[in-house]
Parts: sequence; structure tokens; C-alpha cells
Amino acid sequence: MLRTLLLLLPIAAINAAPAAPGSCESLSSLTLPNGTITMAQPVAAGGFDAVGGRGGAGLQNLPAFCRVAVTLKPTSDSEIKMEVWLPAAGWNGNFEANGNGGWNGNISPASLAAGLQRGYATTMSDLGHEGGSASFAMGHPEKLVDFGYRAAHEMTVAAKAITASFYGRAAKLSYWNGCSAGGRSAMMEAQRYPADFDGIIAGSPGLNWTGRSFLSVWIAQASHKEEASYIPPTKYSLVHNAVLEACDARDGVKDGVLENPTVCKFDPKELECKGADGPACLTAAQVETARAIYGPILNSRSKAVIAPGFERGSEIGWATMGGPQLFPLGGDLFRYVVYQDPNWDYKTFNFDSDVDRTMKAENGLLNATNPNLKPFLDRGGKLIQYHGWSDPQIAPATSVQYYKSVVDTLGGANKVQSGYRLFMVPGMAHCGGGDGTSNFDMLSALEQWVEKGKAPDQIAASRVRDGKVDRTRPLCPYPQVAQYKGSGSTDDAANFACK
Repeated sequence: MLRTLLLLLPIAAINAAPAAPGSCESLSSLTLPNGTITMAQPVAAGGFDAVGGRGGAGLQNLPAFCRVAVTLKPTSDSEIKMEVWLPAAGWNGNFEANGNGGWNGNISPASLAAGLQRGYATTMSDLGHEGGSASFAMGHPEKLVDFGYRAAHEMTVAAKAITASFYGRAAKLSYWNGCSAGGRSAMMEAQRYPADFDGIIAGSPGLNWTGRSFLSVWIAQASHKEEASYIPPTKYSLVHNAVLEACDARDGVKDGVLENPTVCKFDPKELECKGADGPACLTAAQVETARAIYGPILNSRSKAVIAPGFERGSEIGWATMGGPQLFPLGGDLFRYVVYQDPNWDYKTFNFDSDVDRTMKAENGLLNATNPNLKPFLDRGGKLIQYHGWSDPQIAPATSVQYYKSVVDTLGGANKVQSGYRLFMVPGMAHCGGGDGTSNFDMLSALEQWVEKGKAPDQIAASRVRDGKVDRTRPLCPYPQVAQYKGSGSTDDAANFACK
């Protein structure tokens, strides 16, 4: 027995020990099924200025880490660049993957640094292309698959293998953290690869990728139907203030934020000019544009809903899709995927006949709307989804609709609450900002849920102005909302309860 214990001791010591000096460089010889390690070098503690030659990052106070760069080629037309940052000491034993934004093909050093500073072995990819447009997809169907879902999964598999090789053991738990397109990738992971992650954060997810593009064209057509249709930014606050005047107090607190904007039915016709156009009113054409922004998009023949619009309270951000030009992230789907014509004109799009063509071109590659989360939940996975009610880029209703579809598919809220919760953030814009309490730590809440079984019945959130916290509120799991208890400061979370 003693001899057996002595023989087992070195194995246990290897598994428990931090990485040995020089082991970072040795990763260069690691063999990956679909990839090649192009760099493995130790980085000293302190500042760090560049990632892959992409320019100064200005990162400071980083711990020492092993930086690994990889190129993945799951198909002959794939070229997925990724990096893994591995703490040289103080590894928390877990793994974190990070998502991208828009059509972006980039590796964010700030995202990697944030994970590194929390002790994670952390990774990110460029989703198989460089740049911020969808031009990569024209004539390259495999690259579109990479962007849609394959790159995130291939990156995860490779990064886990690198992490296990560096530390001598696999990560205990795996997390995904992403917003916008990174939130879409999060949902794809939960739906397509339920074993990849133990915990997933899907922020403001572009899960209805085609719906966002439809909405961008819908609003652009309305805004530029005629010269009088365009709503100048100088009038955004006019509409926003009118919305607040009509609906702000309906939740019991007049605080410049709509707790649940879906109950607000403000009609912009109330602002229609009685005479000539002026700064304090909307022209009749501008009224119709505002109505179009609120949506939903309808097929004029069947009256079927094609996609939801934006909520009352989003007006300050209307320049995102209501500006002088078509929102580029929306237009790119049609230019490079649907019509494969860089000169495509959004004014020619017909919502009665061209939607089907769009969905055929998307072909299940981009929309992450499969409501069957049962495989993910059955293996104990935890998913936190959040979305700002004042988001002016991805309609908040898409998150609510998806949550409801999961509840319906799995047989009721009691079947999903143990592993999936949605948090709608009053007043928050896209992935942050706005007038609401848009500062919160979803990762800590997810860690508590995954590692200690403490479900997030509410999440602490704050609003920061001029560098100071001036309001705190609880974020509540949908369909609950934060209700004022009736006494005390309305800027103090202690005076609110989720109901």
C-alpha cells in the first residue's frame, strides 16, 4: 500500500502544481486536430501593448501569463485566428471564452485581460475573418458557417486542450461571456453544443440576426421615404420626454426610466405639428417614421409579424438606425449574404416578397432561435440572458420572445428557472449605457449559480454619472420587475423588491 501511494504521489503533485517554468514555450509542439499553434510565449507582469500586431491596447497591471496564438482550419476555406491567455500563477482552475460584436473579426485584448485578471484561462477568436463588415461571406459559404457557429465551438475545443496541456489538468468549469453578436454566439453554444459550457452569459443577444437586418431596412425606408420623413437628432429628446411624461410614473416611481415599456402605448401623433414644422413638433411624415421605429414590421398582405420594433424609451438612441444612412451592420446581411451585391440598394427591398429569400440565404446559420435548451439544462448548464429595454440596435422584444418560446417548449417556467433566467434592464441601451442602472457583474452572479447553486433571484445594479454612483436598483428575473416599497429614496435598491 505504501509503495502504491508513493507511485501515485507524483501524479497528484503534477495536477496540483502551477505551470513549470518554460512550459509556455513547449506548447508550440502541441498537436491540435484542426489547428496550428503559431505562437506560445510568456508575457511578464505589467503593461501590455499589442495583440497580433493589431495596435496598442494600453493594458496595465496584468499578471504574468502565457500567450498562445492559434490558427484553426476546420475546412479548406477556413482560417480562424484565436488566442488563449493563461495565468502563470493564481489560475482559478476555470476557463472563460469571450464573444465578439457585430460582424467583427477581431480579438479584443481588453476582453482577454478582464478574464485574466479574474484568474481565468481565457480565449477569444476572430470568428474566421478580419474587419468589421460581412464582405468576407460573399462567395465563401464556409466562412459564413464559421462566423455563424463553428468558429466559437472550434475555438472552445482548442482552447480547452491548450489549457489542459499547460496546467496538466482540464479546467474544472467553463464559462462563455458575450454581448450583442457575442450574445448570439452564446445562444448558439447553448443550442448547438450543450456540453461546451457549464455557465453562459448572453448579453443583448442578436439571436434574431435577420430580424435586426429587417428592422434596419424598415426604419431606413421609413426615414427616407420623403424629405419630411427624416427625424433629426434634435427631435429625439422631444419624443423621449413626451414618452416619459406619458408613462414614467406608471410603475409607481417617476425617475426618468420605464420599468416595463411594453405597457406604454404613447402615440407619436400626439406631437404632430398643428401648422408648420418646428423644433417642438413632428411633421405628419415624421410621426409615421416614429411609428415605424416602434414597429412591429408587418407583411402588408398577410399582416404577419416579421420582426418586432424598438420600445418606448429608446428614442435617444434612434440615430443608430434612423440616421442619414442605412445601418451598416443590418445592410451587410443583404449586400454580402442574401444578394451578394455590394451595390445593393435597400430601397428596393420588398417586405412582402423578399423576406423568404433572406431566410433561405440565412439557412439556419445565423439565427440562434432554437427554443430547445433541454440538452443544455439537463446536464446542469446555467444561462443568464440580459437585455436593455432601451436598446436601439437589437429589439428587446426578441429576448422576451425567445424566453417565452423556451418556457412554452419545455413545459412551463418551473422547468427552466433552475437553469435559465432572463434579466431585462430598464433604461439600458445596447450592452450598456442609457439612463438605467446598467452597471452590474453578471459573471459573479453566474459563478455563484454554477459553483454554489445560488440562483440569481436578483442582481445588484447601479448607475454611474460623473464618476459616482447615483442610483442602485435590483435587476429582476423576467417577468418580475423591481417595485418600489413605498418609502425611502427611489435611488436606493434597498427600497425595491422583485415582484
